[in-house]
Amino acid sequence: MSRTQLLDPNVGRAMSALGAAAKQGLGDPVLAELVMIRASQINHCAFCIDMHLRAARKNGESEDRIQLLNAWEETEDLYSERERAALALTEAVTVLTEGFVPAEVYETAAKHFAEAELAHLIGLVTVINGWNRLMVGRRVPPGGYQP
Repeated sequence: MSRTQLLDPNVGRAMSALGAAAKQGLGDPVLAELVMIRASQINHCAFCIDMHLRAARKNGESEDRIQLLNAWEETEDLYSERERAALALTEAVTVLTEGFVPAEVYETAAKHFAEAELAHLIGLVTVINGWNRLMVGRRVPPGGYQP
C-alpha cells in the first residue's frame, strides 16, 4: 500500500512534493533520513520508521548509527555536531512541549545550517510529522511501503 492511497491523491502528491523539496534543499540524504527516523520514533509511527530505515541503509547509513539513533544524545562520537543540532531541532519541532522551539536549540542549529538549509530542515520535520500523523491515524502497519 502506498502512502498516497491512504488519502486524496492531491493531498498525497502535495505532501510528497513538499518532502522532496525539503530534502533537496537540505542536500544531505543521510541526514534527511536520520531526521525522519527520529521524528517517526518520537511519534511511534512504525510504517515511517520502517520506510526510512530502509532508505537510510540504501543511502549508506551504518547499522550502529541507525540502532543508536534513539539515544543520540548519549553517543557524542557517533554523530557530527551538525547532525546533533539537526536531531535536537527535530525533537523540539516534533514535541513542542512548551509551545515553541527553545531559543538555544534554534541558535545551535542556525550555527550549523545556512538560513535556507534551516528552512528546509524545519520543512522536512514538518512533513514527516504530517506523514506520521496520517499513518498512525490510519493505523498503517510497517512493511507495506513500495517505492
